[in-house]
Amino acid sequence: MSILGIIPARFASTRFPGKPLVDINGRSMILRVYDQALLSEVFQDVLVATDDERIFNHVGSAGYHVVMTSAAHHSGTDRCLEAMEIWERQQGKSYAHIINIQGDEPFIHPEQIRKVASIISTGDAPLATLAKLITRREEIYNPNVVKVVFNKNMDALYFSRSPIPYLTQVNEIQWTKKRAHYKHIGIYGYRSETLKLICDLPEGMLEKHESLEQLRWLEHGLRIKIEVTRFESVSIDTPDDLLKITNTA
Repeated sequence: MSILGIIPARFASTRFPGKPLVDINGRSMILRVYDQALLSEVFQDVLVATDDERIFNHVGSAGYHVVMTSAAHHSGTDRCLEAMEIWERQQGKSYAHIINIQGDEPFIHPEQIRKVASIISTGDAPLATLAKLITRREEIYNPNVVKVVFNKNMDALYFSRSPIPYLTQVNEIQWTKKRAHYKHIGIYGYRSETLKLICDLPEGMLEKHESLEQLRWLEHGLRIKIEVTRFESVSIDTPDDLLKITNTA
């Protein structure tokens, strides 16, 4: 089983410029993500994919792998593909599977990474990701929390920023008690050939409306296998998010 872990990291961010390099109790966010990836012990190699020299130099000076990619990419998935191709040329080897680890989740649990690795390396699904049970009612209505529904085979049916499923016969206050709702945890596993395929797909209508690239894959008939995780996801999107978690590091 050959798995390459890739952590896309941009310096430019509308809500939080430079966030990969922010200090969290003495260690940068991007290095914390890398550390967690190594703890999973599933990767043949791990690397950061960036378009910024500051991130490139920071990661390299720590002794970790990093590649410079184009600044023109519209998604982390596109950046992952270029990074994989660069790294394979540099190292003279290839990988059967890729795991895309979000660069703004410094506390991702190694078990979450292992779950995704298990799905793509042992099953027949071309794509894999995670979901977690929503326990706080306000998350159901928060458009920044992406929700997911899946079938009995644990294949994703739809992702949305809106509440799904919408319980028409139940008062909204009771939703978390009457029906399980799940949020999407943004880590992806791909077969290497699937990564190449999805980066060539045209933008889908659902993807355009929801601003969720995984809907493009569903629209084109690809299967996304879901595994439920019990671990919370802590994404740092704004300086306020950083303040909330600093004391927990």
